[in-house]
Amino acid sequence: MATTRDRMIDATVDALRQKGVAGMSFTAVLDASGAARGAIYHHFPGGKAELVAEAAARNGNEVRTHLGALPTADPASLVAAFLAAVRPVVEASADGAGCAVAAITVDPDSDSLRAVAATAFDSWTTTLAARLTDAGVGVQAATDFATTLITLLQGAHVLCRADGTIAPFDRMARTAMDLVTHRFPPAA
Repeated sequence: MATTRDRMIDATVDALRQKGVAGMSFTAVLDASGAARGAIYHHFPGGKAELVAEAAARNGNEVRTHLGALPTADPASLVAAFLAAVRPVVEASADGAGCAVAAITVDPDSDSLRAVAATAFDSWTTTLAARLTDAGVGVQAATDFATTLITLLQGAHVLCRADGTIAPFDRMARTAMDLVTHRFPPAA
C-alpha cells in the first residue's frame, strides 16, 4: 500500500503532466492523493518546489528503468521497442497531457528544477546509449542516436499536444526507424 507521501508524489506527476508547474495546485494534489492539508509541509518542508522536484525525479527514474529493460537484439529492434513503449505516453499528449520532466524546465527562475530535469534527461540518454551499445552500436554513435531519440520524443510530445492527434508521433516514428536502419543497417 502506497504511503501518503508516495500518493502525493504520484498525484504531482499527474498534475505536472496535465497542468505544468504553474498550473499545478496543492488542492488538486491533496484531492487526488487523499492527503490532509497538513501533509504537504509535513512530508515536503520545502513546499511546492520540493514536491515538484521529487515527483519529476521519481518520474525520471521510472522512465530510465523502463528504458533499461528495452531489448537489445539489434538497433532497429531496440528503436522499435522504444517507440512502442513511449507511444501510449505520447498518445496522452494528444489528449492534453505532457511529460512531467519537461514540464519543470519551463520555470525561468528555477535552476534547481532545471537541474532535476537535466539529470533525468541525461539518465534517459545514457541508458538508451548503453542499450544501443549492447545492440552493437559504437559508443559515440550510440550517445548521439540516443540524444536524437530523446529529442524526437520530447518534440513529439509538444507537437501532439498542440495538434490534438498522434499524427506527429507517427511521422517521427517512421523517420526514427528510417534513421536507425540507414545509420545502423542489419548485419548481412
